[in-house]
Amino acid sequence: MKFAQRINKVPPYLFVEISRKIAKKKAEGADVISFGIGDPDIPTPDSIIAKLSETSLDSANHRYPETDGLPELRLAMADWYQRRFGVKLNPDTEILPLIGAKEGIGHASLCFIDPGDIALVPDPGYPVYSVGTWFAGGECEWMPLTSANNWLPDLSAISDETASKAKVMWINYPNNPTGAIADQSFFDKAIEFALKHDIALLHDAAYTETYFDEYKPISMFNCKGAMEAGIEFHSLSKSYNMTGWRVGMAVGNADMIQALMTVKSNLDSGIPQAIQYMAIEAMNMTDNQVRERNGVYESRRNKVVETLNSIGIELDPPKASLYVWAPVPAGYDSASFTSLLLDEADIVVTPGNGYGPSGEGYIRLSLTINDVDMARGLDRLKSLGIPKR
Repeated sequence: MKFAQRINKVPPYLFVEISRKIAKKKAEGADVISFGIGDPDIPTPDSIIAKLSETSLDSANHRYPETDGLPELRLAMADWYQRRFGVKLNPDTEILPLIGAKEGIGHASLCFIDPGDIALVPDPGYPVYSVGTWFAGGECEWMPLTSANNWLPDLSAISDETASKAKVMWINYPNNPTGAIADQSFFDKAIEFALKHDIALLHDAAYTETYFDEYKPISMFNCKGAMEAGIEFHSLSKSYNMTGWRVGMAVGNADMIQALMTVKSNLDSGIPQAIQYMAIEAMNMTDNQVRERNGVYESRRNKVVETLNSIGIELDPPKASLYVWAPVPAGYDSASFTSLLLDEADIVVTPGNGYGPSGEGYIRLSLTINDVDMARGLDRLKSLGIPKR
């Protein structure tokens, strides 16, 4: 059987490989502690589960849903955006529910990219940006993110020739994997750049609801010109501990939303209706509930950063996201240090170069691990005694 070239071009999905390594270690009898995957360990709130129990008994919710979702869901999403960001959206034309943000991000390239077109993609970055581009027949022009530039892309380094060929630019703040944040001035520059070069600006905003200290992320739609420039992707997965329920949204430019709707309506049947009612319940949660959950992650962040600093891996605590992005010790690269932790301490972390070449020299630790296992894992790190190389 001969498969399409796109299958051979795409590398194995990073987290599938991590899951395989964990399974292999466990099969060997190892007590593995994983900081690898950003899947919240905190359960979905009881009130949201109760709504599923209630609505799943209604036979009307057993049938095919509409791709664009229930009107009540789109209205709840519009109300949430208004409360959270002060941004007014038309629920009929500027909002599209997604089967998780990942699905929408993966499908978005089919709206904009023809074979040979260019996507401007952050490096390091969430792998789906590049994979979606390749599936659509496009090519990636990497935008290196570096500590020297606070993990923001240097838009001035993109040549006019490259910009003229680009159809989309992906940005993601708070950032995965680095935990970096972006202020309004960066969004203003990105919007100006996108409008100047007629590029669709696609913002993955999945982590805006996980923030610490006195910081609170903004939406790109808090900035002038954003509605003309692009769309923003949100997810209930991290915001409300709903990774397994698969609910997200794309919001913004009405023409771009309609293009994504065209792709989706031909490829999927939307979110099951009982789960849509769960989403409505989730978006009506109080700010106090969100702050309480963030307090758990903030405590874990502090413990991870303190432990890493104590063993000579120096870094500042991130202000948002579910991750700690840490440099590897001198003498190691991402792969060798990741292997050391797995082989010598049965600890799983994600190698930074799995997110792109500019991630080399770093590892990512997730905060989505219960407190008992986190304490055990951090004790192992302290006891390891990192060998000099």
